Amino acid sequence: MPQRRVLSVVGNPKPNSRTRTVAEAVAARVAAAIPAEGDVVTEVIEVSALGPGLLGWGDPAVKEAVASMRTADALIVATPTFKATYTGLLKLLLDQIGQGELGGVPTVPVLVAGAPEHALAVEVHLRPLLVEIGASCPTRGVFVLDSTLPELPAQLDTWATANLAAITALVESRATVSQDLG
Repeated sequence: MPQRRVLSVVGNPKPNSRTRTVAEAVAARVAAAIPAEGDVVTEVIEVSALGPGLLGWGDPAVKEAVASMRTADALIVATPTFKATYTGLLKLLLDQIGQGELGGVPTVPVLVAGAPEHALAVEVHLRPLLVEIGASCPTRGVFVLDSTLPELPAQLDTWATANLAAITALVESRATVSQDLG
């Protein structure tokens, strides 16, 4: 069995943000739940590091990021809330991905917000965008308030109990299909 990989894509303009902290915590939960013969690797793409390459088409670093997203065993897409939705920075990257191009990669949408009024944004705005580009989002997204970050482990325990089985089942079924075809 090849090594499994969980990729976090962080759409915060600020590197090493709270959004990244949440994304990495979700990725760690997903990675720990995926059956594998060896370690499950977690990686992070900070969209802000792609810089001006996001503003045009064909940038090698952006192409590499998209290829990494397509080949991940599981994907965590995290963004802070800007104007009640995902960031324009994240949208610049996701606009580089064609309709259906992710090919069903199991994906967890994650949104970090300053106000509880934005709780639906993860389901109403981020999830449909991810589905449009071919992500498979088999569970509810993760919504975290900035003010509740100290309670993140407990929040993720609750989320994991309700959702991890669906994600790991999808990861396993995709791996089986891949082995059968390969």
